[in-house]
Amino acid sequence: MPRAEVTIKTRDGSCPASVFTPAIGNGPWPAVIFYMDGLGIRPVMWEMGQRLADAGYLVLQPDLYYRFGSYPPKVPSEVLSNQKSMGELMKWVGSLDRDRKVSDSGAFIEFLSSRPDVKGTRFGATGYCMGGNASLTAAGAYPDRFAAVASFHGGNLGTDKPDSPHLFVNKITGRVYVAGAIEDQSFPEEQKVRLEKALTDAGVNHVVETYEGARHGFAVPDLPVFDKSASERHWTALFKLFQETIAAA
Repeated sequence: MPRAEVTIKTRDGSCPASVFTPAIGNGPWPAVIFYMDGLGIRPVMWEMGQRLADAGYLVLQPDLYYRFGSYPPKVPSEVLSNQKSMGELMKWVGSLDRDRKVSDSGAFIEFLSSRPDVKGTRFGATGYCMGGNASLTAAGAYPDRFAAVASFHGGNLGTDKPDSPHLFVNKITGRVYVAGAIEDQSFPEEQKVRLEKALTDAGVNHVVETYEGARHGFAVPDLPVFDKSASERHWTALFKLFQETIAAA
């Protein structure tokens, strides 16, 4: 099916989003929230959303930057090479504090819960870069609503700040999969250790690993650091996670 455009009412306004469903079949399907990376909604995010949907899921991909209004799709090579554009982008990324991520995720959960083509009451979540932080944050805030959560080259997952996602994992009941990159300033080894300890201490079923040789952004095809081998590894891990959790429910 083609991508369907929807609007989700949130505490702070109206969030445009895309809904992807499998090319074959009528549902209902287990649902996944797909949290975009820091460069925002653009064709490659839609392509990834549809690939996930075609594995048998209804995928919701919200535009987390809706508070800034509409914007043209960002071209990574142009943004990453322009200091001014990067400065603006980091302001957008920084605008998504924990309160906004939690509030928005609550609206996304309500939206999925209202759809007759969604199967079950517990969902999956996946996210990339900034979205990896958002997916783990959502699972910590709504532990009973997520059966599985993934983060790929997610940033700032185990910092010393009071809103760090690792501080809120203690009630998570679903499975967690986190894949980081080497030499990633947003998720260095000390953060990995801190997150791993928090998940272990909480008794959460989890895997936290680093993809050797892969750089921050390895899973997203339009990024300069895209790594096809690491990206396929991420898809294999993601499909396995959801197949054994939300698809099996």
